[in-house]
Amino acid sequence: MSDTFEIFLACAPGLEAVLAQEAKALGFGPLRMAAGGIAFDGTWGDVQCANLRLRGAARVLARIGGFPAVHLAQLDKRSRKFPWAEVLRPDVPVKVEATTARSRIYHAGAAKQRVETAITEELGAPISDDGVRILARLEDNLVTFSVDTSGEPLHRRGHKPAVGKAPMRETLAALFLRDCGFDGTEPVIDPMCGSGTFVLEAAEIAMGLAPGRSRSFDLERLATFDAEAWQALKAQPVQPPEGPPRFLGYDRDAGAARNAAANAERAGVAAISAFACQPISALERPDGPPGLVMVNPPWGARIGKPGPLHALHKSLGDVLKERFRGWRVGLVTSDAGLARSTGLTFKPPGPVVSHGSLKIRLYRTDLL
Repeated sequence: MSDTFEIFLACAPGLEAVLAQEAKALGFGPLRMAAGGIAFDGTWGDVQCANLRLRGAARVLARIGGFPAVHLAQLDKRSRKFPWAEVLRPDVPVKVEATTARSRIYHAGAAKQRVETAITEELGAPISDDGVRILARLEDNLVTFSVDTSGEPLHRRGHKPAVGKAPMRETLAALFLRDCGFDGTEPVIDPMCGSGTFVLEAAEIAMGLAPGRSRSFDLERLATFDAEAWQALKAQPVQPPEGPPRFLGYDRDAGAARNAAANAERAGVAAISAFACQPISALERPDGPPGLVMVNPPWGARIGKPGPLHALHKSLGDVLKERFRGWRVGLVTSDAGLARSTGLTFKPPGPVVSHGSLKIRLYRTDLL
């Protein structure tokens, strides 16, 4: 293996361009766009930085090499000669997943078995469902190996155990905030905050907190792991909070508001955030400069029947138009009709984004 290799940053399809903006801001590149993510050539240091600091990536894959193979015997022989020890440890279990496309080796299960056998017999690493994931892609008779360096999906930040009904993934929330132009310098309000995802992500961005600071990664189980460099990376300074809370969340469910406040405490952003139980009708513009209202209201496929929700969206729009002049609004929904019910003037909607089995879009306004 060379010192540099391809690193693939996976994200929700539809948000590749927004993730590219974040990756470029962190100094990664040159970037190559692909379906479901972006790629660039980098080092194991870049892998560590990407996992720790990227807010919008779902996973970080290290493409560690490959070879041509047109039949199983060839796959077996060349897998045994592959330099697994440069990346994997013999005392750490692995889990192999294989996919095939337009390849003379068409049986993914047989390919998986050959690679597993090569790793266990040549390296000594056991096979286990909780092992480091090795992804073997057989396409056009070329085998490519990737290591999932993240382990658990990156939206699992590690400091937000309390979640509400139908939560927004943190990675999506971070990219939607960025797509609305948020850079950490303005206030953010979520009038239907649930477990507080938008508010917490905004507050963490403002304080310069690394999203991966509270969790572990599978990169720490690899032979390439540099513990000293990792500790130095995690020790980068944090922007101390100043002034009154600038990141506010409200929910009509008192339990949701309490959970969001507890999540903020665990995340270390309680000093600049606040949560309260109140309905949309009680929402007031705070003192100070204008900012961003970021909201993921309930919509039919997510919470309940769409009929009664139109009135809720109209009430939200009426309050924002009346009390939040000079602010911007970002609204996430799967239902264009509900967005129209707000009466707000939106820019052309963002791309369709896959959120599990659902398809959602971001609707943005200019200054109200």
